[in-house]
Amino acid sequence: MKDAVVIAREDGPGDKRLVAYYVAVADGAPASAHELRAHVARTLPDYMVPSAFVALPELPLTPNGKVDRRRLPPPEGNAYAQREYEPPQTELESRLAALWAELLKVDRVGRMDNFFELGGHSLLAMSLIERMRRQGLHTDVRSLFSSPTLSAVAAATEQLEETEL
Repeated sequence: MKDAVVIAREDGPGDKRLVAYYVAVADGAPASAHELRAHVARTLPDYMVPSAFVALPELPLTPNGKVDRRRLPPPEGNAYAQREYEPPQTELESRLAALWAELLKVDRVGRMDNFFELGGHSLLAMSLIERMRRQGLHTDVRSLFSSPTLSAVAAATEQLEETEL
């Protein structure tokens, strides 16, 4: 990596996320968002790990030579650490995948995708729990934090609903 900058980016009201922008060395292919996230996560606490990694040919600069934050592009789908896509297998997983995709502003969510790797954070987690409740789905926010994959959240939701019956 030649240059890098991390900013707290807010593309919508209350939707603040850490985004890393980097310039890869000329002779190397840029690493995937998943690889970069795993590398950074070895040394930083979870809340400091960027949710997206955007490769740029060069960082935009102001006339004073500082990074021009206004010209940094919003992250797109491949900037997030998505796993190999495995489609939802149950109706509940499909409903949750639709909620996650809408909330996290990603094109699709697979059953092994991690809520936090897709750009989720504590405020979005609370929003997700509220959206689930409005659809008659109930889960514990601790379940989301301890097992943040779509399939695990669906399993925890099913288990909680079974114990309430």
